[in-house]
Amino acid sequence: MFIHEIAALAAAAVWALTGLVSVAPARHLGAIAFNRLRMAMVFAMLAVWVTAAGTWSTLSGEVLWPLVWSGLIGIFLGDTALFLTMNRLGPRRTGILFSMNAPMSVVLGWIVLGEALSVVTLAGIAIAMTGVVLAIVFGKRKDQLHQWESVTGPLWVGVALGLAAALCQSVGALIARPVMETGMVDPAAASAVRIGVAALCLTVLMQAPARMVGQAKPLTWSIAGYTALSGFLAMALGMTFLLFALSGGEVGIVTTLSATTPAIMLPLLWWRTREMPAAGAWIGAALVVVGSALIFSG
Repeated sequence: MFIHEIAALAAAAVWALTGLVSVAPARHLGAIAFNRLRMAMVFAMLAVWVTAAGTWSTLSGEVLWPLVWSGLIGIFLGDTALFLTMNRLGPRRTGILFSMNAPMSVVLGWIVLGEALSVVTLAGIAIAMTGVVLAIVFGKRKDQLHQWESVTGPLWVGVALGLAAALCQSVGALIARPVMETGMVDPAAASAVRIGVAALCLTVLMQAPARMVGQAKPLTWSIAGYTALSGFLAMALGMTFLLFALSGGEVGIVTTLSATTPAIMLPLLWWRTREMPAAGAWIGAALVVVGSALIFSG
């Protein structure tokens, strides 16, 4: 059975749906306030689950610190950059930029672990990067008017934030990989630690006397509901799926399958906005998936 590969694909599908659910609350509250509330909600969900399952004991001292660092870099920094990107570029461009974590993971493996890069792998990286450029530059038709296709502020700032989010996610996964591949740590407990660290850091950050880190608008019941749903889908389900996939699947396969989010997102966007994505968006998403597959093959 391909249970770990199915889990990686499930994570990609969940993240695609999360991108659509998260737009409204992220823009209403602001990226940092939204992310803090989301992390606090998810930590509470996971803490209850892990306590009921009695799996806190799988977190020994030697695995705790890598998970703390993984949460600090991969979730606190990565998710904050991700939602700052979404508020500027919308869910489609954010998803395509975030998919760069696949080639970034391979390059980091080469730099940190000394893993060789074959010609096929290099071709995959080049194809994936080409797909990202196509989807960003040619991914919108002039007749598309939905607000999710608008760009707020300079495009290059949003692109830089999206690439930073992808890099942080890659680094966070690289740190968590040795812990999860032992098979001795409960994925839900590991997720709870990583998310708890992120929630704490975001809470501290929001105490700074700066307008950009504060809450933009008052919280409503509707926004709270969407935030809770976003957190449950992305973190409670998506990240747990990913950590489970990493616990028994090949990292290349897991990374490739979890990078299919941009392709899965396009039909969801078509359904939600009633506007068919431009040809550049479809071609770009397809190239990202093909490039990720070549990276694995290499």
